[in-house]
Amino acid sequence: MPTAHRLTGDVKDLALADQGKRKIEWANQQMPVLQMIRKRLISEQPLKRVRIAACLHVTSETANLAVTLRDAGADVVLCASNPLSTQDEVAASLVKDYSIPTFAIKGEDNSTYYAHLNAALDHKPQITMDDGADLVTTLLTKRTDLVPGVIGGTEETTTGVIRLRAMAKDGTLKYPVIAVNDALTKHMFDNRYGTGQSTIDGILRATNLLLAGLRVVVAGYGWCGRGVAMRAKGLGADVIVTEISPLRALEAVMDGFRVMPMVDAAKIGDIFITVTGNKSVISAEHFDKMKDGAVLCNSGHFNVEIDIPALEKLSNARRPARPFVEEYAMRDGRKIYLLGDGRLINLAAAEGHPAAVMDMSFANQALSVEYLLKNAGQLEKQVYPVPEPIDRQIAKLKLETMGIQVDKLTPEQEQYLASWSEGT
Repeated sequence: MPTAHRLTGDVKDLALADQGKRKIEWANQQMPVLQMIRKRLISEQPLKRVRIAACLHVTSETANLAVTLRDAGADVVLCASNPLSTQDEVAASLVKDYSIPTFAIKGEDNSTYYAHLNAALDHKPQITMDDGADLVTTLLTKRTDLVPGVIGGTEETTTGVIRLRAMAKDGTLKYPVIAVNDALTKHMFDNRYGTGQSTIDGILRATNLLLAGLRVVVAGYGWCGRGVAMRAKGLGADVIVTEISPLRALEAVMDGFRVMPMVDAAKIGDIFITVTGNKSVISAEHFDKMKDGAVLCNSGHFNVEIDIPALEKLSNARRPARPFVEEYAMRDGRKIYLLGDGRLINLAAAEGHPAAVMDMSFANQALSVEYLLKNAGQLEKQVYPVPEPIDRQIAKLKLETMGIQVDKLTPEQEQYLASWSEGT
């Protein structure tokens, strides 16, 4: 890796570093589990001289994960996992104050995004850390010379885990990856409470709309969709859910939401939020039916959930209406508004998840890296769940930091649960 990369990375402006450091320190105060793990890792140095390439959203919370890995002995390089998710002041501080090479500029174009990703791979990583699987995909298709040196990887998102499982199924995956997203202390909390709050935050910052009384259409009722629907309902919105899964649709109905196909929801919705991990969830047939003033946004990882090329084709003009709000003038006079270029609205127009939930997500990341190193050479080229003891440990630590205690089984209760002889 070139010396210039190691010293500076590529960030917008190093003069922003002081502001970024304050944000990193503020987030750290809300991440007590990661603080506790960091103290142990500093003492034990389990990651000493391990090269890590991390492709993550460059936020103040991510910065605390990078610092934790560095303090555990790792040689860390960081790049952005989304062109609009970077906090430039945080990227500057990581380079200037923490000596962690960072390649991330908010609003970077596609070629810069991949140049940054390849700069991180120039680090010749032994561990990859991904948020969407772009890093591992590039490594396995364009940088195959690096594969022999990789011990394992982690993946943070639902979308990335789907891609990795597809790779494992067809034999493309060449090293073990832990699906951090699938840990209960990750997806049940980060996806539901983090995505729920931060998505609504991004929409409100971008639009300043009053949600009360509006019809909000949530596409997808996984953990992220549950969280978004819950928060929108809490602000007084009339929430409609669209789904392809009968089980999730039934759950949405039981939770008190209306469920209908997108083609019907398109006629009555005011705000549309996609959180499916799939492509073209909102497409030309839906744009044709939307009311004047409809607002579209996405909180899934990639900007393919809304068919933006189709929207452009159906419109005869477009212009910025507000920061992160693009107005599309349709040929019949209607106006449709797209937020954040269809990218993650919670990071494009807001600051992403609160640090308190990322505390658990990044604790999973740190402990999963440690697990990969301890079990190097013993794992197959597959996608693995976070080991259950790690998940339980993180939940236990989080409760401790909140001052909450739980009951313990008595010996008699343990014996009862382990036996079958007692009945009526």
